[in-house]
Amino acid sequence: MTTDFAAALRPGPDTIDLTNDFSGRTAVVTGGASGIGNAIAVALASRGARVAIVDVRADGAAAAAAALPTAGEPVHLGLGCDVTDETSVARAVAAVTGAAGRIDVLVNCAGVALLAPAEDLEPGAWATTIDVNLTGTYRVAQAVGRHMLAAGYGRIVNIASQAAHVGIDGHAAYCASKAGVIGLTRVLALEWGGRGVTVNTVSPTVVLTDLGRGAWANEKGLRHQDEIPTGRFATPDEIAAAVLFLAGESSAMVNGADLRVDGGFTIR
Repeated sequence: MTTDFAAALRPGPDTIDLTNDFSGRTAVVTGGASGIGNAIAVALASRGARVAIVDVRADGAAAAAAALPTAGEPVHLGLGCDVTDETSVARAVAAVTGAAGRIDVLVNCAGVALLAPAEDLEPGAWATTIDVNLTGTYRVAQAVGRHMLAAGYGRIVNIASQAAHVGIDGHAAYCASKAGVIGLTRVLALEWGGRGVTVNTVSPTVVLTDLGRGAWANEKGLRHQDEIPTGRFATPDEIAAAVLFLAGESSAMVNGADLRVDGGFTIR
């Protein structure tokens, strides 16, 4: 028996959609009430997605969802959810699927940064950082991923950090949690990529959100800014732009990758 190797090659799509059009898609953004998450939610909504903002602050989620751009439809959702609580996550995911019938895109952006020298870091700060940043990402990805796998389609983008790749003073728990997010993402990409669900990460440098400005508008921040080859920190919209690519149709062959939006900081 001879094998027709050419016929055995699996074809890709005939055309690639380069428009970043998310019309008809439903996206969930955790931590979407403010900062980077909100910039991502706005970017997705402005390109036609129905967005569910999921945030530990229910009132903030509702207000942020109401402010998203829309042409009447779709109706966006704002939901309270604690990513450290499995029941809360299950309830939020059920609310989105009940209202929209599907989840096509998940962006895990909920996170905390509890910083201290390693010898002074409180056990509770370590536990909270790991539970929110790493285990919380896993909880939501697992709950949403089950729906995506059943549908045979999904895009998951987990927000990691430049701190996943290099040691940063005072960031023991944060670096560990974000490195874990990248490790988790690789396994999910391996297990789910063949079933239509891609999983990737974005690793930002310092981002000039209100929180970022408050934390880095000082001498330490200016020194760190000078360590970045491009000479500045990132804006929330620059992170959103990276997420849009990984969440869209044109990134179908990008799976298990980490897109560093760090101005070259980690190339040293």
